[in-house]
Amino acid sequence: MATPAAQEQGLGLRDIERFLYLEARLADEHAYEAWEALWTDDALYWVPIGGPGTDPSRQVSVIHDNRRRISTRIAQLRTGKRHAQEPRSDLRRLVSNIEILGTEGEDTTVGANFLLVEARPRGKEIWAGRTTYRLRRVDGEIRLAGKTVVLVDDTGPVPTLSFLI
Repeated sequence: MATPAAQEQGLGLRDIERFLYLEARLADEHAYEAWEALWTDDALYWVPIGGPGTDPSRQVSVIHDNRRRISTRIAQLRTGKRHAQEPRSDLRRLVSNIEILGTEGEDTTVGANFLLVEARPRGKEIWAGRTTYRLRRVDGEIRLAGKTVVLVDDTGPVPTLSFLI
């Protein structure tokens, strides 16, 4: 159930679920232009090592991208010269346990679990974790203002993560 502040912003749980499923599908299908369009101009995308309590300015992250870096990463994927993604990974993810965690200003914080299977010629990888999203309505559409992905096994070695998680 949406919090009163989330409801005021027009972010009901069903709308949030639809948005998260869309975001997952676009990433899985390598529809990067459409996926990139989901982000706000001030967005932050973070995949920490060592959990959400780490400081990305003092510790290494798998991904710590502002909006400009997200765009650069996608441009690199589109060149066909990102050899770690030639051929592209076959991806499918499940998003579950979606819950509204709260609101702050115009942002609604949402948590969800995910399970992602990546199939490559070298074999399969299974990625799992918890994602915290900051969602915002912009021009009537839900957009990603932030995404933090905490992998279940984020303290050990991370295999090549050459796609967008």
